Amino acid sequence: MHCAACYGPAAGGTDKGPPLIHKWYHPNHHADAAFFLAAKRGVSQHHWRFGSMPPQPQVGERSIQQITQYVRELQQANGIY
Repeated sequence: MHCAACYGPAAGGTDKGPPLIHKWYHPNHHADAAFFLAAKRGVSQHHWRFGSMPPQPQVGERSIQQITQYVRELQQANGIY
């Protein structure tokens, strides 16, 4: 999986990317659409020191939906929402 290289296999972050199991990625702060836009357009560095994330054109819409669902399930299991 492309995301795990930076975010880790359980979205806990690595030395290359932040943890998605964090209050900053709560649905009220980063809605599901933010994950879609991040993959399609990339993201400028704003919360973390990891630098900007480039667009990920190899990740399709269905995969983004599945990734988002997985992250939300992990967040919920870890008390993020």
